[in-house]
Formats: sequence, structure tokens, C-alpha cells
Amino acid sequence: MRLPEELRFHEGIFRDAIAESVSRGRVDGWLRYVPPAAGSGPPRMDTGMIGELAAWSQTVRSIVPEAQPLRVSDVLKWPGVMSTPGVDEQALAAAARNLLKTCLGQLSDSREREGLALAQMLEERVNAASDTICALAAALPEIGASHRERLEQRLAEMTAQVDPERLEQEVVLLLAKSEVSEEVDRLKMHLQEVEQALQQNEPIGRRLDFLMQELNREANTLGSKSAHPEQTNASINLKVLIEQMREQVQNIE
Repeated sequence: MRLPEELRFHEGIFRDAIAESVSRGRVDGWLRYVPPAAGSGPPRMDTGMIGELAAWSQTVRSIVPEAQPLRVSDVLKWPGVMSTPGVDEQALAAAARNLLKTCLGQLSDSREREGLALAQMLEERVNAASDTICALAAALPEIGASHRERLEQRLAEMTAQVDPERLEQEVVLLLAKSEVSEEVDRLKMHLQEVEQALQQNEPIGRRLDFLMQELNREANTLGSKSAHPEQTNASINLKVLIEQMREQVQNIE
């Protein structure tokens, strides 16, 4: 918060008002106040404060002789030394609070419009990811059969005499390591949670951020277990969609 000296003691009230309106992110507040010139009279000088500053300066120089003495400009800039007469600080604070309320209202309206656009974009990406996952799930039996056939051929080529039972065990073990049905189910579940979060009327940014991490983890596992071009392409497409969503989630409260 950057406030004029007349409103410095009201900073806590302003911070509370902003915190009630914004729950995620960083907010910089700056207020400039120009006192009225007509009829306000010359600025007043607090001689008592100046005397205290002079005493402090002498004390410091008695301990640190090489310390420089205070300059007139330093004294006049010291908070509280100069004040404008006739300023009703309570009325000024009330006007500042009303101005802040107007500002926060405009900010809220702008963020709501942006949020609706972001929600639409996220829903489009979620739908695209769901279509990719559904297409992959439908192709898993064929992918598994193709993978099994390739494994059997490779194992059969490794030796002329293969124990059929041992061959079957090795095939089953390798197929189990490449099984991705659990990853597909978790991807579907996480996408459903994203859709549900977008319908809530409360801050969801951190939850969406967490869901993006979970989606990305499952998509990476899907790619690492891939033994078929269709599964590899699905993993790549999902990671592209998830990254697009993750970038926009950073702008959502």
C-alpha cells in the first residue's frame, strides 16, 4: 500500500477491505492526495517534533561523531513535521474508503467477465481431453491385442524352444506393466472434478491448480507406458491441453 501521510493510520482498514474482495494473488494499492489550495492556509510545522529530531540527532552524533547532521530538507520531509491545516482526516478516510469500494467493485466486475471467458475456455479443453480419453479407452482392447501379438513374436524369435507356459507368463507380466486402464479412469475422474469445480461459486484456483498437476502426472504415465502410436499421440494431445489449462488456471481465483 502506498498512501499519503494523512491516511497512513487507516492502512489496516484498506487492507481488510481488499482482502474481503480478493482472496488469491497480489494487489498493489496506491492513493495520491492533493490537498485543496484555496482557503487552506499555509502548512503547519510541528516544532515539538522538530525539537525531538534535533535531540535524537545530537544523541546519535555523540555516539557516532562522524555521523552527518540533519539537513533542513530531511527535517521537513520527516513524517508528521509538516501538516496541512483544516484537513478533516476522518472525512478524508471516509472518502478514501468509498473510492476504494468503487475501485474494488470495478475490479470485481472486470474479473467476473474475464472469469466467464476463462471458464468457457477451460470447458472446451476439458471436453477435448475427455474426447481424447474416450477414444483411447475404446481403442485399448485393440492396442492390447496388438501389443500382445508383438510380444509373442519377439519372445518366440529369441529362442527356438520356448516353454509355452513360461512364454505366457512373460507376456502377461509385460502386458501388466503396460496396462493403463487405471490411468484412464483417473484422468476421467480428474476431468469430472474440474467440471464440478467450475460450477462452484467460491474460490477454486488452488483446487484447479492441484487438479492440473494430477492430470499431468497421469498423462505422463500414459506416455511412459505407451507401446502403440495411438496411445503416444493421446498422451501428447492430453499434455498440450493440460498445459493450456494450467496457464489459465493461474489467473483464476
